[in-house]
Amino acid sequence: MSVTPAVPDSDAERNAAKLRGFGPASLGFTLLITLTSGIVVPPMIALNLGVLFVLIWRQASRTPWREIGYVRPRNWPLTIAGGIVFGVAFKLVMKAIVMPLLGADPVNHAYHFLAGNPAIIPAALWTLTTAGLNEETVFRGYYFERLGKWWGTSAWAKAATVLVTSLFFAFGHFHDQGLAGAEQAALTGLAFGTIYAITGTLPFLMIAHSAFDLTALAIIFLKLETTVAHFVFK
Repeated sequence: MSVTPAVPDSDAERNAAKLRGFGPASLGFTLLITLTSGIVVPPMIALNLGVLFVLIWRQASRTPWREIGYVRPRNWPLTIAGGIVFGVAFKLVMKAIVMPLLGADPVNHAYHFLAGNPAIIPAALWTLTTAGLNEETVFRGYYFERLGKWWGTSAWAKAATVLVTSLFFAFGHFHDQGLAGAEQAALTGLAFGTIYAITGTLPFLMIAHSAFDLTALAIIFLKLETTVAHFVFK
């Protein structure tokens, strides 16, 4: 028994179908989102623009929320607690073990202005708290949806998607944090991308991402970067 594909019966549905495909309109949105995801536009501006354009694309293309990872957790308290614990622990492991092994400078010079600087904390708190929502929506939710539609969702395809999105994520951190920042972003992208490839949900990762960034902020503000970086390797 064959089933005839549904034919869009309105201009809005035809336009939505085009945006879900890979024609000029869809590729134009992808280019716009890519250019405003921190790769070209400065991160502080790009983070908000990137997620805004993703949400506009989702609405215009009539893409279900779940396809960009917006899935309601079964247990919000457990998701929040687990995300915080994972994000904090992951940052400490990166700072105390992984980055020293890669030969990174203990001090993040790009954000050293935050050290002992209470005047900048409100803005930093807002930026880093919302970074989880913004970056996960773009680099995991949107790119995984697009690449998954392009080359499928087999195990190899998902592995390729994790790798490609991690490289994008790393490149987006290179221009302001240099090689060390790109290396950390690549490893973070691999970890978060793998979790997303398995779960297909973003709330846990959004919370973990924000917890990761806020832990980094606390370490810098309290002038503990060198202490934490030398905690394991003296």
